[in-house]
Amino acid sequence: MAKNGAQTKNSILDAAHQLVLGYGLAGTSIDMVLEKAGITKGAFFYHFKSKAELAKALVERYASQDAAHLDTQLDRAEKLSRDPLEQVLILVGLFIEEAEQISEPGAGCLYASYVYEFEGLDTEIRALSAHALLRWREKLGRKFEEVMALYPPQLPVKAQDLADALVSVFEGSFIMIRVLQEPQQMKHQLTHYRNYIELLFRPTLREIAVNPDGFTRGI
Repeated sequence: MAKNGAQTKNSILDAAHQLVLGYGLAGTSIDMVLEKAGITKGAFFYHFKSKAELAKALVERYASQDAAHLDTQLDRAEKLSRDPLEQVLILVGLFIEEAEQISEPGAGCLYASYVYEFEGLDTEIRALSAHALLRWREKLGRKFEEVMALYPPQLPVKAQDLADALVSVFEGSFIMIRVLQEPQQMKHQLTHYRNYIELLFRPTLREIAVNPDGFTRGI
């Protein structure tokens, strides 16, 4: 029963997530979730007392997945190189690989779907969203501080601003994808971001070779 209950709850969250990305939270009704998840109203209210509780559960799950994704990709980048600049470039390269898999214009971010409705949402949901984005600033900001300690930037810049810029690339790309119906927008914008980082920190005393995999390595 516990397993079936968990499956039902995940089905509700999966259905609601897709609907919110398409219609927004305000435009997503409980009846729409019931129909998409193929469950009864009783099953829904067994797991969630209200739509507001569902909205909070959605952002909690998304934030947890988002944090795990960042940690996994950053760990991969750190295993592939000991140099912090190369680690950042590899990290963005990994994100570009993922962006290449986006083929539908319906891709989106739950934070972005919520942000225009913050005035009507529980303050806890806003706090959860802010905490999730600030985690990217903290983790990537520390990494950029490591980069700046070894490679003085060519222009005045703050580590946390570079971290925020990557998050902005993701969020802005989702808007471009939806509005222009161009799934490859994220790949293109991430590539521009990586080029900017490479030019900003490019070592002056050595050449940079660009390998076929798209990652940069010093020679």
